[in-house]
Parts: sequence; structure tokens; C-alpha cells
Amino acid sequence: MNINKNFNIGNGSKIAVIGGGPAGSFFSYFALDFAKQKGINIHIDIYEAKNFHVAGPAGCNRCGGIVSESLVQALSTDGIVLPSNVIRRGIESYKLHMEQGAILIKTPLKEQKIASMYRGFGPLGSNNIDSVSFDNYLLELCQKKGVYTIYEKVIDLERNERGINVQTKTTLTNYDLVIGSVGLNPRSFSLFKKISPAYIPPVTTKTYICEFKLGNELINQYFGNSMHVFLLNLKNIKFGALIPKGQYVTLVLLGKQITGEIVDSFLNSEAVQRCFPKGLDIDKITPCQCFPGINIKNAHYAYSDRVVLIGDSASSKLYKDGIGAAYITAKAAAKTALFNGVSESDFRKHYQPECTRLNRDNTIGKFIFWITTILQRSSTLKKGIFRMVVNEQEKENDKRRMSSVLWDTFTGSAPYTDILRRVLHSKTLISLLVNTIYEIFNRPQKGIEK
Repeated sequence: MNINKNFNIGNGSKIAVIGGGPAGSFFSYFALDFAKQKGINIHIDIYEAKNFHVAGPAGCNRCGGIVSESLVQALSTDGIVLPSNVIRRGIESYKLHMEQGAILIKTPLKEQKIASMYRGFGPLGSNNIDSVSFDNYLLELCQKKGVYTIYEKVIDLERNERGINVQTKTTLTNYDLVIGSVGLNPRSFSLFKKISPAYIPPVTTKTYICEFKLGNELINQYFGNSMHVFLLNLKNIKFGALIPKGQYVTLVLLGKQITGEIVDSFLNSEAVQRCFPKGLDIDKITPCQCFPGINIKNAHYAYSDRVVLIGDSASSKLYKDGIGAAYITAKAAAKTALFNGVSESDFRKHYQPECTRLNRDNTIGKFIFWITTILQRSSTLKKGIFRMVVNEQEKENDKRRMSSVLWDTFTGSAPYTDILRRVLHSKTLISLLVNTIYEIFNRPQKGIEK
């Protein structure tokens, strides 16, 4: 199909954004801002099949729902200030659980906090009408700027001489540019492969998310404003987290091909059982659970003439901060489209470098989690880390090297490259070695409690 490769976005250009999650909303928000800078008017339609006002699966985007302080600050700089009714709880610390015990790790910096929120309205049975979902807040922000939302599922995409047709059950509309913000939906990937044959979707694996309804009183008593992180020697699990949100606590298990059997082994572990009220039947307080996919290897050729995919559909951050990656890729795609062009070569030259940076950082992340797997299997090394963190937390003015490494690994507050640099710092390694040696030579005799 012959299509004008030298086309540039100008007055009256029409853009379709397939998917109204964070990546789609971020793109729309920035595209309109950039258009205003250029002094042109553009039209953007967001196609979204979900209803973010509905509790449960119909309005859920199946995400742990953590936003790091670094992202909150970046959004604020761009004029996106998260209101209090979006944030379900401010996380001021996290509690690290290992077989050796549990230790509270305070935020490395007073301003370095994280926020928990729901991507959709909330779990089945949610009735807090005063709260707003993160995704819906972003979508309404775009609507206020002039974006039109079409609440229908896209059933076909097709190139033509004037651009690309987007078809739903009731509409057929031609656009100058199509944005793919479709998460990890295989059906949507097949639609985009029709108009971008070179596109290779990301590699995914299965994780686990569920909600426990405990109520504010029990959550304040047992969880407080802490995210509880578990580094246990359990099959396939890189780490698990219990995140307080309003009336609920969200469980997120990250790893490879999580199954029901693996979930049960985690929930029945002594470290997890200690977090909940004694005698509580967890199965009776779980209104929602799912096994969503996550991006563990980036897509290839996530662009062609007049088409670009963003967020999870292109490049994400390994095991953390998918919303941050959506922000990065969406802004880069919008900047490219408005200031450089919408041809395949334009996206390759100006958009792909941001994806490449994410992908390279993920390579470092895989190495870090390989190290983490070794640590999970070594009781001695974990005791050394545990003792090191305990010592750091007891000293007010201490550098807290290991504590900050763990904080950033689990919260997504820093790139993996920066985390590895701090892990390999001589003072971090020497301190870990000293604490591990101490544990080896002060190991209690068999049958004697330490």
C-alpha cells in the first residue's frame, strides 16, 4: 500500500490512541501540549473498552499500583499533580521479610516516598465513591484538554492511501497516526502486526495479584504505612509484596510462570502468616485475584510509518515501575510525532533510543535478580544482609547503603544501572562481607536458639 512517508502532523491532523491506560493518556496529554507549542490544532481519539468507574475485572488494568516519588515529581513538573483521592495510601517505609526475620526499612530520604493507588475503581465490592482510579484520573485530564474518548473495542486496523483505518463495531474512521497502548493483549498485537508486519511483541510471563479486604483498623494495626516485601527461598518467586490501599491489602508476586500451587506455598509460609491476624481465613477475604502477564523482554520494531507502540507493548521496566516506563515511552513518542515526523525512520531515530535505554537497564536488572536468586538460596548470605540492614537502620546518620539498594530495587525509585553501581561500591561489598563473616563465626550450635 502506497502511503505518504513524508507526512507531518499539522493543523487538523487526526490521531487514534488504542488503549486508555497510562501510556495512552500520557501520549495524548503530551501530544496536545506539543501541538500547542507549535501553534497547531490536532484531534485525538482514545479508544478504551474498559470502564474505570466499575469495580472488579471490568474496570481493572491488573497492576500492583505503585508510583515512586521520582515519577510523582516528574509528573508534577509536567503539570500532572496527583490529587489525594487518587492516592490510597502514602508508603513511608517498607518491612523486609526473610526466613531470618523482619526489619523495618525507612525511606532513605525524607522526601523519597511512594504512593499506592488503584489502576481501576478497585476490587469487587468496592464502594468508596470518594476515591478515583489512577487511570480514570489521567483519562479525564486528557478529556479536559480536548481528547475524545470512544468506549468501544477496536476490531480491525487497515492501511490505506490516506492513512490508517480504525474500525469498531459501530465506527470506521481514518487517522493520520495510530498509537498502540494496548498493554500485553495478544489479540491487539495481531491487529498491529497487520499494519506493522515487522513488529515482534514483547516476551511475557505470568505473575499474580490479589486483594485482601481487611478494613482500615486491621490494616493500620498490622501493616500501617509500610509496604511489606518478601525475599524468601520459594520456587519461581523473585519477590512478593503486600501493599496497603484503603480498605484492602494488595498482594503482588513477581517471578516467572506463577501458578496457584506457588501462590499457596507463599501464603502458607511462616513469614507471610505472621503479617496477618492469627486465625484469619485468607481465602474468605479475597474478592479479586488474577494471573496477569508482565513484560520481561522488550518488543522489536515497535513502529512503522504512521504507527508506534508505547508502554508495555514496546518497552517496560523489569519487575517494577511499568507506569514510569509508560511515561517515558509515551512522552518520547509524542515528541517525535509532533517535532520530527511520523515515518518509520523518524521513530527509529528519535523514539527508539528511549526504548533502548530502558532495555539496556533491564539487562542490568536481570543480572541483579540473578544475584537475588543466589541470595534467596543462601541462608548465610541472607543473614549477612539482614544484619547489615539492621545495623544501618539503628544508625541515624548512616549511609544505609544496603537499605537504599533494597528500597530502590523493590520500589522502582532508581534505574537498575544506578542500583548495580551502588551494590558494587567497595564500602557496600566490604560491609556485606564483614556482616556475613560475623554470621558464619557466630552461628548458634544445633538445637540452640540465637
